[in-house]
Amino acid sequence: MAETVAAPVLRRPPDRFRTVTALVAAAAPLVLVVIVVVLIRGSAPALHQFGLGFLVGQTWNPPIDSFGALPAIFGTVASSLISLAIALPVGIAVAVILAEPSHSSIRGVIGTGIELLAAIPSVVYGIWTLYVLSPWSYEHLEVPISDRLGFIGWLSQPATRSLFNASLVLAVMILPTLTAISRDVIRAVPRGMKENAVALGATWWETTWHVILPAARAGIFGATILALGRALGETIAVTMAIGNRYWIPQSIFEPAYTLASVIANEFTEATSTLHQAALIELGLVLILVTLVVNLVALLLVRSVSRETRLTA
Repeated sequence: MAETVAAPVLRRPPDRFRTVTALVAAAAPLVLVVIVVVLIRGSAPALHQFGLGFLVGQTWNPPIDSFGALPAIFGTVASSLISLAIALPVGIAVAVILAEPSHSSIRGVIGTGIELLAAIPSVVYGIWTLYVLSPWSYEHLEVPISDRLGFIGWLSQPATRSLFNASLVLAVMILPTLTAISRDVIRAVPRGMKENAVALGATWWETTWHVILPAARAGIFGATILALGRALGETIAVTMAIGNRYWIPQSIFEPAYTLASVIANEFTEATSTLHQAALIELGLVLILVTLVVNLVALLLVRSVSRETRLTA
């Protein structure tokens, strides 16, 4: 009997492209881990000296080596949230207009202007805020609001360099990110949903408010979180606008401080080991604050996406 010859087994060649992309993808969290480790090592003297009390301490006095991060944490979070509250309605409104297929000439002008905002360096934003935005805001916004609503504690005590002015410039800086991503998300909404709403007699406003925005809310929320992350880490423009006073302000019109601003102002002048370690620990706290915000945002985005799929 003739012997049967087994067919050779064909082996697929290794997918080098997939391997390379996997290595590159794994490098991103690895770099983050390395940065955190370096910051922990650099801030070891402050971690040993102050422990968790560093997060709730309100004193920053280098001559006596007394350091606490709470006012800087408050200024960072407050300025970012106020800027987001200002930029969010504007950004979504512009994104809705840019996503419309009609009025191409208007969309081109607005879209180009928004994109150019992203190309302006932060130091230029700081100079513009210092000489243009802050005086205008003090005269036309802060003083009138304080005169009329000063009985509300957090709307009193206007100043030319304040938490509010820093929030205004941050709102302008995060507007391109918020608008561009929201525009792409709104464009991705199935065209049939809009056409069905129009066929049922809905107006443009009703279609946008009740159909398009609910369908795109998960993506818009993601864009909001990306913009918030951009605001949390901004340094130069905020340093030039916020007033740099290390305390927890009682009003949004008073000067404040942020984590990034403290590092930018004092790192080159820090002489003692504990002072340098405290500044490095501020950088570690900033990373942790950003990480917590992004983790919370990820959970909320997943929750919103799940609700959208269930109601679709």
